Formats: sequence, C-alpha cells, structure tokens
Amino acid sequence: MSATWFDHAIATVAPRMAARRVIARQAFETLTRGYDGAARGRRTEGWRAPGSSADTEIGVAGALLRDRMRDLVRNNPHAAKAVAVLVNNIIGAGIMPRAASGDDTLDRKVDALFERWTAECDADGQLDFYGLQTLICREMVEAGEVLVRRRLRRASDGLPVPLQLQVLEADFLDATKSGALGAGRLVQGIEFDPVGKRRAYWLHSEHPGDAYGALQNGLQSRPVPASEIAHVYEKQRTQARGVPWGAPVIRSLRDLDDYEVAELVRKKTEACVTAIVFGDDEAQQGIAPSVVDADGNRVEQFEPGLIAYARGGKDIRFNQPSATGGYGEYKRASLHTISAGFRVPYELLTGDLSQVNYSSIRAGLVEFRRMIDAVQWQLFIPMFCAPVWRWFTEAAWAAGKIPTPDVPVEWQPPKFEAVDPQKDAMADLLAIRSGTTTLAQAIARQGRNPDAVLAEIAATNAKLDELGLVLDSDPRRVTKTGSAQAGDPTAPADPEITPAQADQQD
Repeated sequence: MSATWFDHAIATVAPRMAARRVIARQAFETLTRGYDGAARGRRTEGWRAPGSSADTEIGVAGALLRDRMRDLVRNNPHAAKAVAVLVNNIIGAGIMPRAASGDDTLDRKVDALFERWTAECDADGQLDFYGLQTLICREMVEAGEVLVRRRLRRASDGLPVPLQLQVLEADFLDATKSGALGAGRLVQGIEFDPVGKRRAYWLHSEHPGDAYGALQNGLQSRPVPASEIAHVYEKQRTQARGVPWGAPVIRSLRDLDDYEVAELVRKKTEACVTAIVFGDDEAQQGIAPSVVDADGNRVEQFEPGLIAYARGGKDIRFNQPSATGGYGEYKRASLHTISAGFRVPYELLTGDLSQVNYSSIRAGLVEFRRMIDAVQWQLFIPMFCAPVWRWFTEAAWAAGKIPTPDVPVEWQPPKFEAVDPQKDAMADLLAIRSGTTTLAQAIARQGRNPDAVLAEIAATNAKLDELGLVLDSDPRRVTKTGSAQAGDPTAPADPEITPAQADQQD
C-alpha cells in the first residue's frame, strides 16, 4: 500500500513516525483480508453474528426451540424418523454393564444383582433399565436435554436394591433462576459454586405445562443437590444446558411441510375439471357472473365434475389446469439438508436406497457409526450410565448386598448389524488369528458378555460330550462319536486328518 499525502506531510518532519504509520496500516489491511468470512460489505449485509455466550443464546431461544422440535416430531414424519434412527443406533437393545473388579466371585454377584434391579429401577414402574435408556436418549435428541433423579427407597419396599430412577423433562428446570447467588451463580436453574462446579438444580415439583401442576402451586422451584441428578445433553460449547439436535433444520422441516401442503392443494385444484356455461355474446357475460348451484346457493369453490351456469349461458368452457414439475427434486434436496442437520444418512432418514450400492452405503454407514460411537462413549455413558452405576453400587453396599461401594465396570453398547455378515465374520476371524484382537473383544463387539458366552460354549461342549455327539463342519450334520451316523445314515465316516491339514483347509 502506498503512502498517502498525509504520510508524506508527516515524513517531512518525522520520517520514522510516517514509516510506522504506513507499516501499521499495511498490517491492519492484511489482517482484515485474511478471512473472507469476516469481510463487511453488501454481500454480508444483514448477517447477524452476535458474540454472545452459549448460555445467553440458549436462555433466549432454548424453550422455543424445544417446543417447536417437539411439535415437529409429533406431526412431521421426517423429524420423527430422524429421532427414531438416532435413538435406535445409540441405544438399540441397551448399553449393558459388566462388573470388572477382577474378582470373579464379586463380579458375578454384582452382575446378578444388577440384572434383578433393572426390572425394578423405574420410579414410574413401567420400564426396565434399558427402556429408560431409550426414553432418556429420545429426550436428549428431541428436547436437547433430560434430567435423571436418584430416588432412594426404604428397605421395606422390597426392591433388590433400594434405589429407583426418575426421568424428568427439561421443563422441570426453573429457567427463571439466573444471576448471582452468594459467591456462586445461577444459570437457567443450575446453581454453581464459586469454582464453577454444579452444586444444585432448581426443579419444579410439577411440570410447568401441566394444568394440574399449575393448580397445585407447581410453578415454585426448590434446589436439589447436584449429586442426586444426572443431566444428559450434548455439549457443543461450554454451555450449561442443551438444545435439540434438529435445531439447525427446524425451519427447513417447517418449509417442507408448507411446500407439501401447497403442492397438495395445487393437485386438488388441478383435479377439479369443471365447466362453466357463459352467454353467447359479450353483453350477456358480464364482468362477474353469478354462479349458483341447483338450490340457488352461490358457488364459492370448484368441485370435480362441476358444471356452473352463468346468466344467459349458452357457450360452455372448461378450465385447463397446468401441471408443474420439480416436486420430487425439491423434496429430495430438502431431505438431504434435513438429514445433514440431524447427522443421519439420507438413506436411513428416508429409506430410499435407489441411489446407493453396497460400497457407497457401507462407506456412509462407517462415518455414521463413528459418530454414534463417539456419542455413546463421550456423552451418554459418562453423563448417564456412569452416575447410575455409582448410585447402584453405593445403594447396594449401604443395603449390605455387596462388600464394597466401589466396583469398576465395563460398558458394552449394542452391536451394529453387519451389511455383509460373512465378510465381517471373516474379518473378525483374521483379526483373532493375527493377534490384533482377542476372542473376548470380538464377542463384546456383538453386544454380549464374553464371560457368559464362553461359559455357554463350555456348557454346550460338555453337554455334547455327555451325549457323545460331534458337530461336523457341515452344520446340517451331527455325527455320533465313533460312528458314521449323520444326517444321512448312509454317509461314510469322515477320514481322520492332521491338525496341519485342518489349518490348511481353513
């Protein structure tokens, strides 16, 4: 950048200062030109990008986003399907725990106790532990967040462990509670201590949207210790509360709804092939002839097959609707946008597999499953599963059911169904034989407890030995030990082979 006349004027008396001005101006221009997205001008006019905090933005828009997303899930099939796909993949049959203290006796005891407790863990008495996982995940995706409250019970209640879980919608949080509170602060119903640790949640006793709760003075809120609450939501910034996962495409979903309604009305109008009988000369037609039905009532709308008579009508004319294309292309493009906003593959959102082959669908599912894996291990397990396991072991220890309140645990999310089971099984076999994975890891990826599976295999083998049966490599044949009996009684006995030959056949 060249020096201006003012720089030249300064240079006559202070050349060093003039040089610094020119260099500083050049550096400033370089910074402002570094990012086109930060440029200001006609093309970016009207682009609002406030620098407010995440809590401020959620405090203003969170409740409305939640209400609109729930309305879309109730009434829009694509929103409902997107939520269902995410929940089914994150939770599936359930994220299962397995005690991993290293003491086999203790682990079996804790696992058996937890299995009994899962059927009684719902404070509402309707779901088991894995059903609660589905409900909680659904609320997390649809409403953006959900609260789970620990409810300790009496020993006389007859529960395997005196503990139950109560699921509370995000509306129970008193969002009006914000501001300073002693040395701490309140952020939309969440109380923080001076160092920023969550201290309490201010909860309504009843749902604010429930008519009965409002009549029972349910709009008042009280603090509940944070140790009693598991707050499950996706943290995208350092915010205290969550937002619905479909927030980026709420407007797109609504626009698609409006477009489909308009298209339906247009099609109905085109289907109304009508005829109007006009006068034979211009004077008889008039500017706005009165069209009435057989009962003398004015005709306000067209109907299929309608024939309307104007005053003095002698000439008949038919309406000629014009068809408009592009509906399928627009809807497909809109659904691609919606699937991207929900982070769900288009094929899973719509069920449309006409544009994919084996390789492309597998590649798309790999990325989707990587995202699901991150949600399971970085979000759902730390925020919900881990606190619940801690509550469970503490309650079981306090009730004298286990000797220690601290029992390590391993979590196993549900397996992903194979696109090609044979290829996946061969990949597991090669990984086990090459030493890059273990049999226990391969079993765990199937969503099952390796110890239970291996024990079941051992019991089955013992039963087969007891009955004198040998499973043939052909699953259709079961041979009696020491004989040639099989599914085909006339089949000859298999010749003996060496271990080396068996490996070569494999």
